[in-house]
Amino acid sequence: MGMSAAYTGAGIDDAESIRTIHRAIDLGVTLIDTAEIYGPFTNEELVGRALEGRRDQVVLATKFGFMSHTGRPMLDSSPANIRIAVDGSLRRLGTDHIDLYYQHRVDPETPIEEVVGALVELVSEGKISHIGLSEAGPTTIRRAHAVHPITAVQSEYSLWTRDPEDGVLAVLRELGIGFVPYSPLGHGFLTGQIRSIDDLDDSDWRKTNPRFTGENSQRNLAIADQVQAVANELDATPARVAIAWLLTRGDDIAPIPGTKRVDRVEENCAADTVELTPAQVATLDALIPPAGDHHNEAQMQILDRS
Repeated sequence: MGMSAAYTGAGIDDAESIRTIHRAIDLGVTLIDTAEIYGPFTNEELVGRALEGRRDQVVLATKFGFMSHTGRPMLDSSPANIRIAVDGSLRRLGTDHIDLYYQHRVDPETPIEEVVGALVELVSEGKISHIGLSEAGPTTIRRAHAVHPITAVQSEYSLWTRDPEDGVLAVLRELGIGFVPYSPLGHGFLTGQIRSIDDLDDSDWRKTNPRFTGENSQRNLAIADQVQAVANELDATPARVAIAWLLTRGDDIAPIPGTKRVDRVEENCAADTVELTPAQVATLDALIPPAGDHHNEAQMQILDRS
């Protein structure tokens, strides 16, 4: 599916973020991923500025439905909300079409058939080219695909989070749908740079993540250490190893490491040159599952696993 990257751009100079996106494209990245909720809104504006004059060089993806424009308290994939959301994203991104438009989270109040039906209308109008889902379970994916072909599903997947292997990947391959794993570095834990929540700013959301806190954090360090051991064998960084492992999972997988600095995008893209031996892949496959959920309780409740 090609090299890819996600951009949040928070907490860093906009000019540096734009340079990062330009460098990513120069290095062969072909998929740029964002969402209206990032900011909210400001990341789409940043990506739109970065793609001025380079729009035709990338597949541009964004997401809707994690916020409501119609007065709902949170998730909103009603057709009315989708209409408002897509027009706002098009304006902020400075484009006349979105290549891949994802439902950011499954909305339990709106049948998926109704959601996809509204998106099909946007396809016919030329506002979007392809339809995607994020954090959708096997049944939801099948129901959506029965209405209109789904191009890609985006979910968390890494050496840190193997959940999609329990049903989702098999359905995607059966139906010919691509898979776009987000957080391939385990929210930074797999890089080995975070040894304690004391390494994080007080405002960092990871301080409420069960895998980063208490006894779980100390138990999970063993996973980061094992990734580092494989990296040492290859004279590579743990980040490159973690992404390289994902790239061994299939040609239908395009990881999107979140990136906002030039040096990080260069490191991430270099994962494409890391060649893991069968023994190293087996070692990574066999890593013990991390202790604790990969989101806090409230976030886990809005993941679709049906």
